[in-house]
Amino acid sequence: MDWFSFWLVVLTLAGLSVVHIAFITRITKKEWKPWKIIVYFFMLCLLQRTSAILKLFDFIPICGEILALYVISRWAFGNRPSVSWAASILAVYVTQLSSGIMNALEILLLIPSIRGFLLYLLIILATVITFVMSGFCYAFILKFLSLEEEGPYIFILLLSSLFFCAAELYIMQNSYHVSLDETGKHLLLLVLQVMGLCALCSTLYAYGRACSELKTKGELAALAQAAQAQKTYIAEAQMRYGKTQAFRHDIKNHLAVLGNLLNTGQTGEAKDYLEKLESKTAELSFPYQTGNPIVDVLLGEKMELARLAGIETEVSVFLPKICGIDDFDLCVIFANALDNVLEACLALRDGRKRITVRGERQGDYYMLEFDNTCAEGTSVAVGIGLSNVKAVAEKYHGAMLTERESCGFRLNVLLNLSGDEGRLSR
Repeated sequence: MDWFSFWLVVLTLAGLSVVHIAFITRITKKEWKPWKIIVYFFMLCLLQRTSAILKLFDFIPICGEILALYVISRWAFGNRPSVSWAASILAVYVTQLSSGIMNALEILLLIPSIRGFLLYLLIILATVITFVMSGFCYAFILKFLSLEEEGPYIFILLLSSLFFCAAELYIMQNSYHVSLDETGKHLLLLVLQVMGLCALCSTLYAYGRACSELKTKGELAALAQAAQAQKTYIAEAQMRYGKTQAFRHDIKNHLAVLGNLLNTGQTGEAKDYLEKLESKTAELSFPYQTGNPIVDVLLGEKMELARLAGIETEVSVFLPKICGIDDFDLCVIFANALDNVLEACLALRDGRKRITVRGERQGDYYMLEFDNTCAEGTSVAVGIGLSNVKAVAEKYHGAMLTERESCGFRLNVLLNLSGDEGRLSR
């Protein structure tokens, strides 16, 4: 191997290392680190050297390239296996497809008599164009596809990508060892590879739309459920308010009766009457006074269910009267969070069952904490409910954090009270 070929291979492998790791980083939304590129580069160099010594078929080092990228995605980035396979196959397939299209163009357009410096220049230009073409393909894929979370149709995407990649490897292995005068065959190969690129883009677009529509349907279902729940809570709050208004209207009559009983010395009857009034007022008041009637009703209902199930409860929440947080959004947070803690505690067969709900203002922020015991080994999965809680937190320029302990789970929701959504009066 001459020096030009040597350095071309080294620079090509370095370029592949950068674009492949950059693609994995972008499509899985993970943090970029230089050492990951360096490790992957040395893995590619080892594959290239091994392939040259053993004179392996072309598809073997490419399969090794996919495997090396999978290892980096799986253990260096911490992605799930299916996500790692799909991202690795897509990354390698795009560069192989770009290289295949460029090979076909070189055979069709390159004049056999070209030699020397001009030939080297054209080879370098073709390599650069290959990487530019790969970059455009990656940009298109990233526009319609994200593998940050494992989608419901990930295996469909995985199988489709594997098929496209296998077809490209077959073309690369069997179709570029023929004589240069077979122009028609190479033109057909170029058309097939362009069609393969279009088919891949169409598949990825359809996959992205299917995942997006499924997510939207889930969100709409959750919002509809939350809206229905809020209507129920508002109706109950209004009913209690109506009873309170009626009681206030009759309070003068009750006080007159009490006064008459005391004036006539009927203290026993007055005591009984007062006890009845106390029970009546207890029915009108909420078990928890947070400053928001919707949250009061929610906490009262959910904590009563917990009490009937033998779960210890502790609630310490007081919401500012003017906090700029919509009642619907508070309903989404508390309804989903309380449903989760109840479900986790009810699934705990042995041991102490406990639910703690705290709320504390910290400057311009309000921190909500939902703490509960749960069975050991319970996994933390962010489903539609917690996704909606996270969306509300981000709406108010805050954040959601989940913490898993040995026998407990904690959900923290941070809300900005002084953002654009509303400001506290000072």
